[in-house]
Amino acid sequence: MNINSIDVAKASIKMSTSSREEEMILIQELKKQGISAVAVDIGGNLIASIPKIIERALVASKRSGLILDYHVHDGAVAGATRDAIMQVSLKANGLNVGGKIGIARAGEHLSVCIFMSIGLLHLNEVVIGLGHRSLPDNT
Repeated sequence: MNINSIDVAKASIKMSTSSREEEMILIQELKKQGISAVAVDIGGNLIASIPKIIERALVASKRSGLILDYHVHDGAVAGATRDAIMQVSLKANGLNVGGKIGIARAGEHLSVCIFMSIGLLHLNEVVIGLGHRSLPDNT
């Protein structure tokens, strides 16, 4: 089965929008398709939380085996996460957010999706950002 960057991006989007109950089932389904995935919750003031968001994406990626403890892999996750943050920051600059990062990888394709709700009085705006990187295959 040939897995391309679009398949990996879709997987990261599904992970970021899944509930905790759906998450473990989804990880197993994606694994059967040859895609490794992980998700992690995030929240707080977006701008103040940027370093913590990147750190959480890195830790989750390493713990789940999506990447190796290697600076090229770290840079790929950090860069894709930063791209996703920049996409959501246009709507969430200075506001409190809550959401989830979904990360997926197959072969040389890595995708990071950030899905968040932006708290604004009694209104909740929803925003999504997506980043992609190519990196050497682990296998």
